[in-house]
Amino acid sequence: MNFRHLLRMSKWARNPPSEARVKLVLGVVVACVVLVLIEKFIGWPDMLTLELQRRNPMRY
Repeated sequence: MNFRHLLRMSKWARNPPSEARVKLVLGVVVACVVLVLIEKFIGWPDMLTLELQRRNPMRY
């Protein structure tokens, strides 16, 4: 384990993050997991898929 990690853990042990910060981080993690599960079980909507374009659209 890196010495920097040990210093950061000791800092967090002495000064833990606020309850609001913990809720914010957990909310972001839950939102990401929900998006991954929706994409895995329902699928990605076609309207949000980018169409591949040619490099030079003026050239036929």
